[in-house]
Amino acid sequence: MGMELDAGECVDKVSYLMGIDAGEASQEEAKILAARCLAEQAYVYPYDVELDNDNDLRERLTSALTFYNRALHYAENLISTEEKRSWYFKMATIYVRLDNIIKTKEDSEYSRLFHYNKGLKLLKGALESETKQHNALAWCYVGIMLERKDEFSSVPMSIHDCGFSASDPLSCYGTAINLASDDAFVLNLLAQLFSLTGKHEMATGICNMALSVLPDPELNWQAYCTRAKINMMLYAKDLDKAKRGEDGIPDRQKLTDARKDLDKVLSVRPCLRTHLEMAQVYYYMGVDALQESLLVDESSINSALVSLSHALQFELGDSLPDLHVLRGRCLLLKGEELNAAACFKQAVELERPGSTDTTALRCLLQTLLVLFMQGGKEVTEVSKTLIRTGRLVLVKRLLETVVPKRLTRKKPLVKCYSLT
Repeated sequence: MGMELDAGECVDKVSYLMGIDAGEASQEEAKILAARCLAEQAYVYPYDVELDNDNDLRERLTSALTFYNRALHYAENLISTEEKRSWYFKMATIYVRLDNIIKTKEDSEYSRLFHYNKGLKLLKGALESETKQHNALAWCYVGIMLERKDEFSSVPMSIHDCGFSASDPLSCYGTAINLASDDAFVLNLLAQLFSLTGKHEMATGICNMALSVLPDPELNWQAYCTRAKINMMLYAKDLDKAKRGEDGIPDRQKLTDARKDLDKVLSVRPCLRTHLEMAQVYYYMGVDALQESLLVDESSINSALVSLSHALQFELGDSLPDLHVLRGRCLLLKGEELNAAACFKQAVELERPGSTDTTALRCLLQTLLVLFMQGGKEVTEVSKTLIRTGRLVLVKRLLETVVPKRLTRKKPLVKCYSLT
């Protein structure tokens, strides 16, 4: 069928990459190729969109470490020390992630110690790297690990073995920032790491440093993206506190700052994620700070819908449940309940099996109740959708809510006579 030639070319290419053909590569070159292939596989293995829970992620991270160890075994002394240090750094970050997963489990201290000690020792080796990126990030990770030492009943021995007995996290963070002070790329990586660990103020400061080094949005759009995301997270966090009565109205200036940063990014690098984030910013700007059901600025909601329409033009944009939920909320604020219900319905259909997020379903049911009160006929259609997705209990609750219960007839009283 003409496929033999293609198959032969594939075999030759794979043989070359793996160093099987002795005429193409020596045995040492074959080992180096195999080691680097394993290292690349180890790097990408934990980044799987299908990973739903910590147990799956833990399994992937453990497997990635196995690949790295096999790569080191194949490489032996055939690769440079600097390349090995780059692998040590990546292995260390995996141990840090594993420690973060295991610490949430009960009776986890014993199992944590191995990952903690191993990770810190690998970071110690990465500190000797000649690469500024690995060096700075390694110091940042050391600071993170030192912050966790108080979570153990006794100080992990690796802290003393690696010479960190007199070190404190802030000094490690300061060293990392100083090493990267003139490199916008490394500063952006540090800002993202600080943001992931909840150190939003430090992350914002580092973003400002990166922008002072390289303010051009076309060359340094990452800093604008990170700073906008931080402002959004801080606003959402303050909003939750305000709803619980723990704080006052959140500062809406954060939304304005986030919009300005995202405008700069969209002018040079428009993408699905940025349009979606911009839509979220406009949504918050258009609703009341404490009651999201109250519309305060319709023009902002219209701008959010425009951003969402741009996002839908990108590949995979139509497959994101969060996008359809946000679109439905915007339409609901404009009084378009029927269109909103269609968006929520699509979001429910796009949810992955086993998902515990009930946001889309809750919004859908609330919208259907409004439509039912208006004399709509969407209840039957959505019930069919929920039945197809196996949510029979929810269908029952929905019907019990919107369908008036029939009045039960009273049973006639039966008189009893005593013959005694």
